[in-house]
Amino acid sequence: MIKFLLLYSTKLIWIILGLMMFILNLASKKSFSDRSKSSPFECGFEPKNSARLPFSLQFFLIAVIFIIFDVELTILLPMILALKTTNLLSFTFMALTFMLILLIGLYHEWKQGALDWAK
Repeated sequence: MIKFLLLYSTKLIWIILGLMMFILNLASKKSFSDRSKSSPFECGFEPKNSARLPFSLQFFLIAVIFIIFDVELTILLPMILALKTTNLLSFTFMALTFMLILLIGLYHEWKQGALDWAK
C-alpha cells in the first residue's frame, strides 16, 4: 500500500509541476506581434528592398571552392585509419595522389583567377 501511495503521489507531483510550468509560461508570455515578425521573410527584419538583389558571383564561386576543399578534407581525415590496415608504401602513394589532385585543382582555380577577390 505504501509503495502504491509513493508511486502515485510522485506521479501526481510531476503532473502538478508540469501544469504549473505550463500555466506560468502562458501567464508570463510577452507577445509582441507586428508586421515584420509575422512576415515570412527571415529573422523578423523589415524587408527594405526586394528579395531579388544582385548577387556577387565572385563570392559564390569562392564559397563553392571552400565547400569543395572542405569536403575533400573530410575525405582525407579517415585516411589516417587506413594507415593501420595498409602498408606504408601503398598509404604514401594513396595520400600523395590525393594531395596531388587537391593541388592541381587549387592551381587550376588560381590560374583561372577564381581566387582573386578584386579584379
